[in-house]
Amino acid sequence: MKPTIEYVCRSCGARAPKQLGRCPVCGEWGTYEEEVTDRLAGSKAVRSQSNNLPQRLHEVKATEEIRLDMHNGEFNRVLGGGLVPGSLVLLGGEPGIGKSTLALQVLMQMGDRKTLYASGEESVSQLKLRAERLAGRPENLYIVSETSLERILSHVSELQPEVVVVDSIQTIGTEGVESTIGSLSQVRECAAILLKYAKENNVPFLIVGHITKEGSLAGPKVLEHIVDTVLQFEGDQQHMYRILRAQKNRFGSTSELGIFEMRNDGLREVTNPSELLLSNNQDGLSGIAIAAAVEGLRPFLIEVQALVSSAAYGTPQRSSTGFDSRRLNMLLAVLEKRVGFKLLQKDVFLNIAGGMRVNDPAIDLAVMAAVLSSNTDIALDNDVCLAGEVGLAGEIRPVSRVEQRIREAEKLGFKKIIIPAGQKIAPPTGGIEVLTARKVADAFRILIKK
Repeated sequence: MKPTIEYVCRSCGARAPKQLGRCPVCGEWGTYEEEVTDRLAGSKAVRSQSNNLPQRLHEVKATEEIRLDMHNGEFNRVLGGGLVPGSLVLLGGEPGIGKSTLALQVLMQMGDRKTLYASGEESVSQLKLRAERLAGRPENLYIVSETSLERILSHVSELQPEVVVVDSIQTIGTEGVESTIGSLSQVRECAAILLKYAKENNVPFLIVGHITKEGSLAGPKVLEHIVDTVLQFEGDQQHMYRILRAQKNRFGSTSELGIFEMRNDGLREVTNPSELLLSNNQDGLSGIAIAAAVEGLRPFLIEVQALVSSAAYGTPQRSSTGFDSRRLNMLLAVLEKRVGFKLLQKDVFLNIAGGMRVNDPAIDLAVMAAVLSSNTDIALDNDVCLAGEVGLAGEIRPVSRVEQRIREAEKLGFKKIIIPAGQKIAPPTGGIEVLTARKVADAFRILIKK
């Protein structure tokens, strides 16, 4: 049977027999690319499947999974405690954010294990220069510059490494697919072959993926369904901090994050982000509030900055960095409707210090407090922090892990913390004073002492 030509959407993986301008599934324009398929090979693959028989669930013997220690606390945290043998992990991020540096540095820190770094983008001499900049001399790290998937797997079979990094999935190809390297069919087939090899030989693979201009992982969406874990490495290149998040994790939680600091000698783990994300020069400055946030199981305090000024043009501007702009508009509407602050003809700019992006709804109260402080030009006390989600009626709703937030604030020397009224907590044993507020107006009265 002759190979057939199909067209595949690079955004969602939908197939069509002809070229389409707009994908009927995801609605994206100009995303269909040509793909040559061999249906005869596919039918042979179906007939050659193993004869595994169904088993009763209670009869299956479960063994305790042993994870590989990556010797990197932040990386282990996001993975759920370490790398699971036989897993396939996809690491994505914007160009120049530090994906290759993170992957190489993690292997260099695993000096007690045999590892392999296969790069299709750099030569071995370039990898050597980058390794010297990271100031490490691992004896069991092997590097190879290769774009053929078959040769990479041959090296893996000969060396028998415990961890393999492939950088990147868009630069390698397999001989079983006729399309060019980097095409949708090549990316998907290479990922499927790596997954099969990882499961059969119990070897974990960490593959690096490119990011499209829309901010999603390049290649069809099925690539994210193939792998076991999808890690997103993000951050502003103008700032020193980088965030590692798990968007998918079959072996752990997706709510954890790792924080790194980009330095000349590589990435440094940030074990206590609160001390780095808080500035010490906010005395007497309006528009600054401290929020007690939680990402995953990690509490940290973060500085929220706001600037409210008269609109220079006819239409006021609403801009936010590190915070959802739609939620900012909602909070501003609550301020006008429920609290009585007129912000209709004023520009509002919001910034989360440190270049971080926080999705915790508990920072709502700190956002509104920073806007209030800038609007009235009244500086808030620098020993007070806030934690509370704000509803449309102006009420302050309870938040999760409030006791961890209180302990983190107490550890950093804060004297007071404002939390939602009715929040059930154990009586604090330290020197921090816990204040409660039922509505936004109540919290403002405590802050401005009126």
